[in-house]
Amino acid sequence: MEKIVSLCKRRGFIYPGSEIYGGLSGTWDYGPLGVELKNNIKQLWWRMFVQERDDMYGVDAAILMNPEVWKASGHIEGFQDPLVECSKCKRRFRADQAEEKCPECGGKFGEVKQFNMMFKTQIGAVPEDEASNVYLRPETAGGIFVNFKNVVDSFHPKFPFGIAQIGKAFRNEIAPRDFIFRVREMEQMEIEYFVRPSGWEESFEEWRKAVLGYFEAVGVTLGNIHELDVPAEELAHYSKRTIDFEFDFPFGKKELSGLAYRTDFDLSAHTKASGADLTYLDDATGERSMPHVIEPSFGVDRTILALLTSAYTEDELGGEPRTYLKFNSAVAPVKAAVFPLLKNKPELVAKAREVYLMLKKQIPQVMWDDNGNIGKRYRRQDEIGTPYCITVDFDTLGETANLKDTVTIRNRDTGTQERVSIDNLASRIV
Repeated sequence: MEKIVSLCKRRGFIYPGSEIYGGLSGTWDYGPLGVELKNNIKQLWWRMFVQERDDMYGVDAAILMNPEVWKASGHIEGFQDPLVECSKCKRRFRADQAEEKCPECGGKFGEVKQFNMMFKTQIGAVPEDEASNVYLRPETAGGIFVNFKNVVDSFHPKFPFGIAQIGKAFRNEIAPRDFIFRVREMEQMEIEYFVRPSGWEESFEEWRKAVLGYFEAVGVTLGNIHELDVPAEELAHYSKRTIDFEFDFPFGKKELSGLAYRTDFDLSAHTKASGADLTYLDDATGERSMPHVIEPSFGVDRTILALLTSAYTEDELGGEPRTYLKFNSAVAPVKAAVFPLLKNKPELVAKAREVYLMLKKQIPQVMWDDNGNIGKRYRRQDEIGTPYCITVDFDTLGETANLKDTVTIRNRDTGTQERVSIDNLASRIV
């Protein structure tokens, strides 16, 4: 785990939040390459689950919502973790993860208390009282449910259909830990898929396969994913069936994603609390009823961590050890890097810039690199997961007549090189 964290900081993927001020527990900042990786993962999810389907509708709901939303959903009363406080150093820990004594000072723990994980703030230019209290949303699903009627009225979708959202959520974790696995500010990719009660099992199985299909497309090692059918006695109050997709992280097998059959709990709760009619008129049957819901839920940060774990590779190439990230082209933050063989030869640099700018127009995720000798460039690009390195040399300029306007393209995983016509480069990279 330490090697992954170190690589992420050194190569500009993920930095500690507020680092120059000593940091802030449970917060992380995505650097230039991390932002590209994160965007690629979200764009792949959106394309697979929204754009390539005709039964899905996207929304982007506000982070701040009427607090009645969270009362109706049960978050204000029930979104809690057990907490214990050390009587000596006053450090707090989750009771279900704490040992008999405080790990910091060896002191004794007090009684277990329930701690609500929602962040509370005030809204408006009014005195701080209950009327001004609002919460940073602890999940993105709430924004989907409160917009159910809007989407139905605007688009008149046919059963079954879904509403998808990608966005930030906030949880005041008692003990954030394990890099970006458990944090206080996270990003979620969630779908609420509305079905007839009689059809939930078929849809549930379809989404189970779709979840695994997405992780395979991202490049997460499927052999390290385990499906846990949550026992009935451990199910959330709204769930009739839940599968936790657990992953073999460096710190143990932990939850990566979830798939839940939430019955009609959410829409029924919001109907009761708001007075709005959230039933659905099924054109196929002519019946009006409360839809049931299948919820596939993905964490962006946990997906990134599972991908980094899957992609991190150490091997030997050319008799020397190396470290590289085995990203596939769909998610790699840099899809190709272009080099001049020598940076002190203006004719090579000019031709390499020409190739770089041509590719950049077709594939924006192309990097220019002329820093250090070519061996160091290869190692640097390997470490950030660039699938291909393209080198402009003297043969490109015509030193060998039949090789004019060709370049060498190097494969990251094998280190093998071949000559390719400049005109065919883009098709080889994508």
